[in-house]
Amino acid sequence: MEDEDKILILKRIHVTYHLKAPAGKRAAAERAHAAHAAYCPVARSLTPSIVITTSLEIEEIEDE
Repeated sequence: MEDEDKILILKRIHVTYHLKAPAGKRAAAERAHAAHAAYCPVARSLTPSIVITTSLEIEEIEDE
């Protein structure tokens, strides 16, 4: 948030996704993460007024 004329304005949002995925699915998860913002109605509504950045943390799990 930034102060503009004594009003707090939201300028940037950073989202960290924490994903548990089966081993071997990392590439698919990374592709989805790279493309998802273009299909997100909220992200598309806020951009370019608010800069949105994301990161992805993947924990690989064993198939059950």
